[in-house]
Amino acid sequence: MRVIAIFKRVLREMLRDKRTLALMFIAPLFILTLMYFLFNTSSDTVAKIGVSNVDTTVVKAIKNKHVTLTHYSKQATAKDKVREDNLAAFIKQKDGKLTVTYQNSQPGDSALVRQALQGGLTKIKVRALAAATQAQKKALQQQAKVLKTVVAQQQKMMAAQGGAGSAATQGTLPQSQQTTLKAPTTYSVTSHYLYGSSDSTFFDTFLPILLGFFVFFFVFLISGISLLNERTTGTLTRLLATPIRRGEIITGYLMGYGLFALVQTVITVTFALTVFQIHMIGSVWLILLINFLLALVALSMGIFVSTFANSEFQMMQFIPILVIPQVFFSGLIPVDQMANWLQWIAHIFPLYYGGNALMNVATRGVGFSGIAFELGILALFAILFTSLNVVGMKRYRRV
Repeated sequence: MRVIAIFKRVLREMLRDKRTLALMFIAPLFILTLMYFLFNTSSDTVAKIGVSNVDTTVVKAIKNKHVTLTHYSKQATAKDKVREDNLAAFIKQKDGKLTVTYQNSQPGDSALVRQALQGGLTKIKVRALAAATQAQKKALQQQAKVLKTVVAQQQKMMAAQGGAGSAATQGTLPQSQQTTLKAPTTYSVTSHYLYGSSDSTFFDTFLPILLGFFVFFFVFLISGISLLNERTTGTLTRLLATPIRRGEIITGYLMGYGLFALVQTVITVTFALTVFQIHMIGSVWLILLINFLLALVALSMGIFVSTFANSEFQMMQFIPILVIPQVFFSGLIPVDQMANWLQWIAHIFPLYYGGNALMNVATRGVGFSGIAFELGILALFAILFTSLNVVGMKRYRRV
């Protein structure tokens, strides 16, 4: 009976908490639906390749539905074009040698380029081999025909002269009938990488994005639960009973938690740079700045969301709705290759701008001016949620 009583109590509590029920049953469906559209769209990934002074035969051979080719002049520089036009790779030819410069910020794109190039060169070799075989076959047929004619002439001459003078024509073919086979063109390939190397793993490539995500996630969680504890323990109510302003409270919270967020950012980035030996093209200070802004957004967002939760359990329920979807739009999956409506959704998430800025600095060496837009949007997110927090604090002031 006691078990039944506890069972009934749990049922009653769950049925009364409509939000928990809704998140429990709807959140998994929401994430699964999102993943369905994301991964179905990304299956048609297309890598952009720049070519300069490359033989038409090679260009036609590597062309397929998974790559798009853009032609550049002979003077085009691989590194500049890869960064300016966000190319997956740039192929240049000189004296029969192909030099491939991979951006390597998206391992999937690099793999597509390698497959297209290897498949194209193999196709060229097979065609050359088939052409050589066909030419040899044709030459052998011609030689057999000529040999047959020579033998017939020898037999006629031997019959007419009684076998005399046969040695003069024996075992030779007319010079005009001999065929010279053209050797197939072979291409040697040299590879360079703007980011990482041929041994780079998915973890190496996506580490800058993961840095931003973990900073965002933990700051969001800790700030939200901390303010929630302030409310549930009555500390916030007592604080609001004093003449202190709401803006001062929020600013104090932001400064306090912001200091810890800054320390966490420095420790995380330093750890990634020294232990994992992350390959960084751009400035480390910019990486720190981006992560700090992400932490500020997470801080203000976590405090704002905590006002809608009455317990730590309810605070955790916001993670599948507000944090997990951001992972998909942070750059781990190429956003520019998603469906248009998914690209629009990506723009409402702070991690989209943070991940984009981190990848631009880490893999493309972009400076402050190149990521100023993303930094500005992150700052706007922080200001927006901070303002909402100041307004939302009004509901707790009873005096």
